[in-house]
Amino acid sequence: MIKILILIFLLSNLSFANDITGKVISLSDGDTLTILTNDKKQVKIRLAHIDAPEKNQDFGEKSKQNLANLCFGKNAIVKVQSKDRYKRLLAEVFCDGKNVNLQQVKSGLAWHYKTYSKNKIYSKAEMAAKKQNLGLWILKNPTPPWKFRKSKKRQLVYFLPSIYSF
Repeated sequence: MIKILILIFLLSNLSFANDITGKVISLSDGDTLTILTNDKKQVKIRLAHIDAPEKNQDFGEKSKQNLANLCFGKNAIVKVQSKDRYKRLLAEVFCDGKNVNLQQVKSGLAWHYKTYSKNKIYSKAEMAAKKQNLGLWILKNPTPPWKFRKSKKRQLVYFLPSIYSF
């Protein structure tokens, strides 16, 4: 009987097993934040389904500022989906009842990261933001962050000393 009760208890809590709650204490950029959990642990979260402009890219700072307006200093519910290659939790984050991942896309301050997400809600939000020329979509041909990062990796600078360097 005790085994059955334990099993029922564990199964009833499965839907909550991936939820974390805490306060948003810092932002790295428009798609990465850190929360302080209720048990005082700092956890870095990468917003799932989206890719925001890099800090040194057009709209990078605006994207980060928008994320700050949505959730900095606020309590958050984090719905964990997995981990990325940097060991950050990939999650949807909710502040004041709003899905901040989706809000970033709706505001035109992040792309739907279609390489890693097939979620149609994000695709529709991106198309709507594009159609309304919101945020980065005001630019004629904005560079997606994944292409921006790739182009920066290729830019190597070489210094070859010569007799004229002295």
